[in-house]
Amino acid sequence: MNSLDTATKVALRDAVLAAAGDDGVRAVVLTGSGKAFCVGQDLKEHAQALAAGESGLAATVREHYNPTVLALLTMPKPVLAAVNGVAAGAGASYAFACDLRIVADTAGFNLAFAAIGLSSDTGSSWTLPRLVGWAKARELLFLPRTVRADEALSLGLATEVVAAEEVLPRTLALAKELAAGPTRAYAALRRALEFSATHELAESLDHEADMMDWSGASDDHRAAVEAFLGKRPAVFRGH
Repeated sequence: MNSLDTATKVALRDAVLAAAGDDGVRAVVLTGSGKAFCVGQDLKEHAQALAAGESGLAATVREHYNPTVLALLTMPKPVLAAVNGVAAGAGASYAFACDLRIVADTAGFNLAFAAIGLSSDTGSSWTLPRLVGWAKARELLFLPRTVRADEALSLGLATEVVAAEEVLPRTLALAKELAAGPTRAYAALRRALEFSATHELAESLDHEADMMDWSGASDDHRAAVEAFLGKRPAVFRGH
């Protein structure tokens, strides 16, 4: 079920950071093997830490979860989640950090933190209210339950719901479409959305101007304008 023991958390963090820093990677897909997307923290390993007299939660949040979710949210390229099965706790939070979530009709999300007496982590206190609103976020966190795919779609937790066998092919098709697109524009859009979430209107408008200046200086922008005027398809090279 892709529970997050220490080895898995380290491997995931390192893979995400490597993809974020690789200019040759123009889109990232996050998915799970088997029947689940990710059920969150490995509670068996966690129980051993509790038995030893320490939870270790603050350390693993800072060392593993935070760097991974920060990279997912801020890397200068689109990130897609292929949610092939249940996504719970940190697993749900990782999916919420992605730009698009293609969800199996058999999958669901569960903000399971309070069910085991914990607060939220992996960015869910930041992403969840921005996806579903403050009131619904409180409900899902205070009264954890599995939000099935159809409800997830209506709430905005899912971008699309497809048959389970179509989740990865559909996500990869979207990823390839985005990878062939204007990478710098996508990076600017990600930065603009993040900035405006925590700044006033005037500051956000000024930041938009900065992002337009940055993306407008790209080779892709100039080539796309020339292609438009020449009535031919634009070819984006990611710079």
